[in-house]
Amino acid sequence: MSAVPRPDPAHLVLEVEGLGVDIATPRGPLRAVRDVSFQVKRGETLGIVGESGCGKSVASYSLMRLIEPPGEITGGEVRLHGEDLLVLPEERMADYRGSRMAMIFQEPMTALNPVLTIGYQMDEQIMRHKGLSRQASRDRALEMLDRVGIPSPRERYESYPHQLSGGMRQRAMIAMALSCDPEFLIADEPTTALDVTIQGQILELIQRMQEELE
Repeated sequence: MSAVPRPDPAHLVLEVEGLGVDIATPRGPLRAVRDVSFQVKRGETLGIVGESGCGKSVASYSLMRLIEPPGEITGGEVRLHGEDLLVLPEERMADYRGSRMAMIFQEPMTALNPVLTIGYQMDEQIMRHKGLSRQASRDRALEMLDRVGIPSPRERYESYPHQLSGGMRQRAMIAMALSCDPEFLIADEPTTALDVTIQGQILELIQRMQEELE
């Protein structure tokens, strides 16, 4: 029997080994994620499939270290280009979120700040992670809004989340997630809140953006 060849480390982006997450309950810890392991290579798309409540979102949030009490990451390793994210100081991990890795959330209305414009939220992230001036970050934000197919990007840049349709909010979330050129992108059921026609458009958009930015 021939040995299964190991992936070239130079092509590995993310390695997850033995990830575990518990959620504290009055009856004791609930094992939401148990011994999850997988790898993602450069240019590869990995789909995690399971019924509602099986821990897909919890696992996704864990990769970004966004689990909060009563949840707790109890074990395992999450390595981005060989660096274990689970042992990084929080300040350094905060620098990685949005820059080296980003996430498209399931419902953008809960992820976007309702009292800040789309442009302000994009500028805040771009200036922090890419070190651009406000004008340069605005240009970058408008470029990304245009690339994800948002009509009249200058107008949408000045809009608040509630002024956009569900499909436009999700496109804005994708533009924001990709604005700092992350090495790894997590999409947590990004079409759940959209109708079937818009779902297809968003999935095609994510695939196209992956091919363009690879």
